[in-house]
Amino acid sequence: MTVSPPPSPLLPPPGEAFPVFVGYDPREHEAYEVCRRSLLRHATVPLDVRPIRQPDLRAAGLYWRERGPTESTEFSFTRFLTPFLAGYRGWALFVDCDFLYLADLAELLSCVPPADAARLAVACVKHEYKPAEATKMDGAIQTVYPRKNWSSMVLYNCAHPKNVAALTPDAVSTQTGAFLHRFAWLDDDEIGELPFAWNFLVGHNRVDPADPATRPKAIHYTCGGPWFERYRDCEFADLWIKEAEELKAEKERLKLKLKEDDAEEEANKEGN
Repeated sequence: MTVSPPPSPLLPPPGEAFPVFVGYDPREHEAYEVCRRSLLRHATVPLDVRPIRQPDLRAAGLYWRERGPTESTEFSFTRFLTPFLAGYRGWALFVDCDFLYLADLAELLSCVPPADAARLAVACVKHEYKPAEATKMDGAIQTVYPRKNWSSMVLYNCAHPKNVAALTPDAVSTQTGAFLHRFAWLDDDEIGELPFAWNFLVGHNRVDPADPATRPKAIHYTCGGPWFERYRDCEFADLWIKEAEELKAEKERLKLKLKEDDAEEEANKEGN
């Protein structure tokens, strides 16, 4: 008999959903929708999945940074507002929209040892990643820097004093990219480590058939995914395309049902 692990201390109180913030860029709308579906489809705990939309933050006066030439997406920096957007309360996940989840988020939360939950400010996959390509996605500049891709999926302890002090709207709009993407406001022992299977970089990480721990639980199409023609045949493209097709079918079924409901309502009106 398999015994389930005890609930993670990262989970919110009963009755509340765990907050997940997904980086959103209008060029990758379909990627966001597929990422969201994959998160919800595998989850055994309630999730509150929300996009981080830069125009909304600007309209609310929460982000005013000018976009630089090396920012490949609209969420290059807005991702660091995750603790603020979560009300500096509890734990929350930030993830880029170019992820496809293959496993339950509750399993990811259990990767943080309960004894470390209060001490750690963040937890992420600590990649050693140096991309070979000069461009990615639809021609965006590919940059190389220490701790690259660490910030692409992060569990934030939103109430941690250092996150509260450092990750304010003002700081996210004014601090350097090096300060933010390298987690420079934290000591190294405040950055927890997650298994690379939860941020499996397509084209970089490899599956060892003899080692189940190397099988991806969340695929990261970091250079570009099948929603870009250039990467239509990339590794694991079939899994993303399958998820996208299932999402499209769901939308079509919902559209048909709404149409049938409207027709039934009109018929009832005529009958009266």
